[in-house]
Amino acid sequence: MSRVEHIGRATLYLGNCRDILPTLDGIDAIVSDPPYGMDWSFTGQGSGKAAQGGRESITKGQRIKGDNDDFNPTHMLAYPKVILWGMHHFPQHLQRGSVLVWIKKFENAFGTFLSDADLAWMNSGCGVYCSKTINPASFQAEKAHPTQKPVELMKWCIEKVLPAQVIADPYMGSGTTGVATVQMGLSFIGIELDPAHFATACKRIEEAQRQGDMFIGEAA
Repeated sequence: MSRVEHIGRATLYLGNCRDILPTLDGIDAIVSDPPYGMDWSFTGQGSGKAAQGGRESITKGQRIKGDNDDFNPTHMLAYPKVILWGMHHFPQHLQRGSVLVWIKKFENAFGTFLSDADLAWMNSGCGVYCSKTINPASFQAEKAHPTQKPVELMKWCIEKVLPAQVIADPYMGSGTTGVATVQMGLSFIGIELDPAHFATACKRIEEAQRQGDMFIGEAA
């Protein structure tokens, strides 16, 4: 039995999305950064300090649940709008669409650690679109998930699927898609398998919801 938390415009489920997602109605768009099937531990691959503002990531060494198996995204592909990060790890499952490119490093850090950019697939259009959202140096000391994306990057993704009103992230992680969604005044459905990350997501989304409600109250 999954745990469910209702936080303002967000409904969050602790459990396996392959079981939970088919039971949910009213989802307009999937925006997610799922496991890539890399079995990546973020250790022994050199230092990312040069690419991360001179700071070591506090999540180095953490593993991601489900990342030790090849990833198959077909349970998410039938929704009206879909954006999935990590598309180059499972291209055999994807049809023609658009490519979103996150150029995530300053130019002088290209080639220093892992990828200079990340790729997402969108199930509509045929273009290639770039975001140059750069994490501040402090992000590495503050993030709660090994593959956590910036809130501004996820807002950029959500703008691509508008006028969707209900955004779902079946691999919610620490809740960044949810934070972006509620800050934009939209409804969010999140699912996460890892209890620790689920707790972090609840806390972050509750804070984002509270700040948004305060802003609305002041504006009124």
